[in-house]
Amino acid sequence: MDSAASELAGLLQSYQSFAASFVQIVVNENGGQVQESRGQLKAKRPGLFYWETTSPHSQFIASDGSHVEVYDPDLEQVTVHKLDDRVATTPALLLSGEVENLDESYRISGRILGGKTREFTLEPRAEDSLFVSLRLTFHGDELQEMRMQDSLGQLSVLSFQDIRVNGAVPDTAFSLEYPDTVDVIRDGA
Repeated sequence: MDSAASELAGLLQSYQSFAASFVQIVVNENGGQVQESRGQLKAKRPGLFYWETTSPHSQFIASDGSHVEVYDPDLEQVTVHKLDDRVATTPALLLSGEVENLDESYRISGRILGGKTREFTLEPRAEDSLFVSLRLTFHGDELQEMRMQDSLGQLSVLSFQDIRVNGAVPDTAFSLEYPDTVDVIRDGA
């Protein structure tokens, strides 16, 4: 493993849990803002993940390490997916999944931006990846931002606030509650 991959793996492995609020801005290939959303993120090793978007539309995503549930209250629908290799490479799951062999899945480069700020760029080795590049920015040991570029040139920027690293997060925080009246669709689960 090269030095950038080793350094990034070391930073991510030190996170037993990560919780933060976020602002996500999506920009199209021409630089125009397409969407802004806000929410909460929680991740805990091994494999637990929770994502809640509160505005402009509510959506909830949770992973128990083997399945991912997506609850859309507006559609009154829950979709359950098996956590396969493609879903497991979702950028936010880097905070809760295995990171020992990052360089097998990504080409990784790193650079110092000044002071205690370090940036890592991950480019997936797989052809069918959900993104073409992912940039993680750390200030000290704290993940501050994720920038994901997709194959259509769209950029999604996640800026984290109220960051809590290695705080107590109960396993119950990674399950979704929804009414019995919603449609549940199982996709290979």
